[in-house]
Amino acid sequence: MACLATRKMTSFRPRRTTHAHNVPAVLPEHQRDVEQIAHRCRRLVTQRAMVSAAAAVIPIPGLDLMVDVGVLTRMLEEVNAEFGLTPMQIELLAKERRMGVYKAISSINGSAVGRAITREVVALTVKQVATRVATRSMARFVPIAGQAVAATLSFAALKYLGEQHIKDCVAVANRVIDLN
Repeated sequence: MACLATRKMTSFRPRRTTHAHNVPAVLPEHQRDVEQIAHRCRRLVTQRAMVSAAAAVIPIPGLDLMVDVGVLTRMLEEVNAEFGLTPMQIELLAKERRMGVYKAISSINGSAVGRAITREVVALTVKQVATRVATRSMARFVPIAGQAVAATLSFAALKYLGEQHIKDCVAVANRVIDLN
């Protein structure tokens, strides 16, 4: 196995890991880097939304909500990490760059970008799609068709939240690039 320190990096490719805190503190340097990261994150969001949809099919009260909270928490952390925007990654930046990142983050109201992903952050995020979640919870108890509706709504809700978060991360990354 080649040492990461000696590997020549020809383009921006952050290490893919399973834990957000293991991702190197690298902010994208160019617009094409931001686009590549956003593409990877969209695939991740789709995969996580499918997990949510699968859980929604199972008619056990509360199971889908527990799965959604876990999936959403993990997904937001992973997207932040891919963009180099976890609190730990931001703290490792040089002071001027860190201040630029905080300024860019502050321009996006109510976003989970650069924040520690806690239950409170997830709860605020879920409030954006609360009607869908309520409809999904009730629909699940109608045999077959209700489960299909619940799965579809679950997929759509998580996909929407993930896409919004990616959009916020892209906006922050682009503002930081513009500041440099």
